Amino acid sequence: MKDWVIDDDNLSLERKSILPGEGFFVPDSIEEAKEEAEAEAELTGADVAVVADPDADGLACTALVREVYGDAALIPAGPHDLEDALERVADYTEPGARVFICDLCPDTYDEVGETLPTVVERANEVRWFDHHQWDDTVAEAVRGAGVSLVVGDSDEECTADVAVRALDYDFPNYLSELAVVTRDHDLWLREDPRSDDLADFSYWADPEEYIEVVAEHGANLPEDIEEFLAEMRVEKDALIEKAVARADIEEVGPWTVGVTYGRCSQNEVAEALRQQGTDAAVIVKPSGSASIRGTDEFERCHEVAGQVGGGGHPKAAGCKPAIYDDMLDYAHHWTTRGAVTKQVIVEAFWNLEWDEEAEADESEEDGNE
Repeated sequence: MKDWVIDDDNLSLERKSILPGEGFFVPDSIEEAKEEAEAEAELTGADVAVVADPDADGLACTALVREVYGDAALIPAGPHDLEDALERVADYTEPGARVFICDLCPDTYDEVGETLPTVVERANEVRWFDHHQWDDTVAEAVRGAGVSLVVGDSDEECTADVAVRALDYDFPNYLSELAVVTRDHDLWLREDPRSDDLADFSYWADPEEYIEVVAEHGANLPEDIEEFLAEMRVEKDALIEKAVARADIEEVGPWTVGVTYGRCSQNEVAEALRQQGTDAAVIVKPSGSASIRGTDEFERCHEVAGQVGGGGHPKAAGCKPAIYDDMLDYAHHWTTRGAVTKQVIVEAFWNLEWDEEAEADESEEDGNE
């Protein structure tokens, strides 16, 4: 296959909205070999290692750890490759190193249980900071393996908040503020405009560049970064508009759910759908994954995602249904704009229990007005 076939620069905006990015078409074996080599180079000789989700929250945690301990090797990881990241830490971290795991939550202990004890045995200490919804048995097993686990209230804290209070260190004000502004976006409070800047910058920048900038400037990004974000947002806003225009609004029991498809910024799309009166939003991505966003009227996103191989928070969750067996399934996904994934997730909404009697009473009251 020619490189230009998957080159984003050759795609029109409409096609870019429908198809996944270039990285999707790189085989996992090639990507894993690259990540393995990078991890070995990063961890060799390191006294401190951080395994973190490479979003604004996880990278803020890394910046905070580096403030306390100096240089720290970063191993980026998502929920689905956490075990691989831990294996690399076990293989390459220096004996007696400090290991931090940030902004990541396993659904079951089996996902980390084979490797985590090896990491604990090799390291001087292993500390885990998070704010997701942890299963009590998983948390107990992780602590039983010898890990110092601190989990914040997912409605009140982001993981950077947890790191600030858990690390015994007098952080400068601008780094404490970084955690507060990161929380504003991570919990979708949207009270500080700087939080959108942090989220966008963490998405578009290399993780090391992001950490370097926020470690120096905190949440007040320098002018050249602001100019960079303004340029990138032209296309971002156009992709958001396409996803919003593509949305269908469905009534699922007592809830109004907006369902759409596209390569886009899911939080902004969800906000636009909320303004149209939805209680929840489902944004299906070309990669096959989906984001589920709630409101004050719907705080059960993690329950929906949990039915289709995902998880998260009451108002923000993600999943990837196990329905893709080969490339033909993905081709169908792209040409139908995620029809099967949409159906599976909407069915998960229907599977939720709700008070039908209260709903009937409310409808009767509305009819009598």
